[in-house]
Amino acid sequence: MFIFDSFLKRRLILVLGLVWPLSGHAQKLLIIASPLVAENRISMKELADIYIMKQQNWSDGVRIVPVNREVTSPEREEFSRQVFHLSPQQMADYWNRLRFQGKLPPSVQSSDEAVLNFVRTIPGAIGYVHARALPKDVKLLMELQ
Repeated sequence: MFIFDSFLKRRLILVLGLVWPLSGHAQKLLIIASPLVAENRISMKELADIYIMKQQNWSDGVRIVPVNREVTSPEREEFSRQVFHLSPQQMADYWNRLRFQGKLPPSVQSSDEAVLNFVRTIPGAIGYVHARALPKDVKLLMELQ
């Protein structure tokens, strides 16, 4: 029985090693914006500044309206890791501190489709979605690998 268990454990480890990278970690995200946004590209620094509310207007003066996924989503985890090198919880802690200064965090949507609808309909909106396919009726500003 011990030999069989050892064999199964090795197979399980091999399978998990192959499946784990496909389970939502290190996923590609698309940074999207309202089709009315003047910019066609954005830098990582600009993206970070937008999501900490340091940059509040687009180059044409239109107010930026950032939208996040919920804290527990794999997309939010990947976004926080790539843009801020922090976990979503660390970013939530950051926003909790800023609430005392009267600053509100970005809006939160619970699915890629909700983010897409938000970005399509709100002038100046920016958000991120899983890179399953290029969404229609939004601007693609950046891809996060």
